[in-house]
Amino acid sequence: MDDILATDGLSKSFGDFRAVSDVSLRVKRGTIHALIGPNGAGKTTCFNMLTKFIAPTGGRITFNGRDITSLRPADVARLGLVRSFQISAVFPHLTAFENVRIALQRKRGDSFDFWRSKAALEPLNQRALALLDDVGLTSFANSKAGEISYGRKRALELATTLAVEPEMMLLDEPMAGMGHEDIDRTADLIRHVSANRTILMVEHNLKVVANLSHRITVLTRGRVLAEGDYREVSENEEVKQAYMGVGNG
Repeated sequence: MDDILATDGLSKSFGDFRAVSDVSLRVKRGTIHALIGPNGAGKTTCFNMLTKFIAPTGGRITFNGRDITSLRPADVARLGLVRSFQISAVFPHLTAFENVRIALQRKRGDSFDFWRSKAALEPLNQRALALLDDVGLTSFANSKAGEISYGRKRALELATTLAVEPEMMLLDEPMAGMGHEDIDRTADLIRHVSANRTILMVEHNLKVVANLSHRITVLTRGRVLAEGDYREVSENEEVKQAYMGVGNG
């Protein structure tokens, strides 16, 4: 397997504070790769640099062999690298079906579908329903997004992300705020949608990380502390020390 996403010497400073320092990351195509670490380890800063929401102070980012270090978030998304956020991002007053159909319109480019008749959107209907089925939301197609459970909102967000046909998905704490039932359902969903694509996720729930990830990178104080499969990193004495007294959070 080749590297789909790679960083070399990725760094970020905020004034005198160095949040991320010399991070070199390799994500293999077709895998689920987790980025973990105690609070303040630099995970979110690293994630935001990968998706171009903040600019790195130093280093280089490549996606499919192309240097994307200076690209804008929208340009990176068009290349097939798409992210989710910690807070669910859906239109609460629209139905689940309408949310997915709006996401599908993105592929049409700059259009004026909002000002056209409903007939212009009919070619998108079957695909929208298929995506809802993929994430287990068929029975909620006509439910307002703001009225479904938090876990199902996250599933809807996955459907809208899948609508733009990403080659790689970056998931920012997909289990945040969920109860056990929703966590299990979402973990199964992530495993299901990972077919034929690559996933990089920031996640605090180490049980989820253990069950889902092919490879794990551990950050602490802005640096890579360890990398490997779950057995390798969980038995690493430096990793144990980094988490000691911090918890799984």
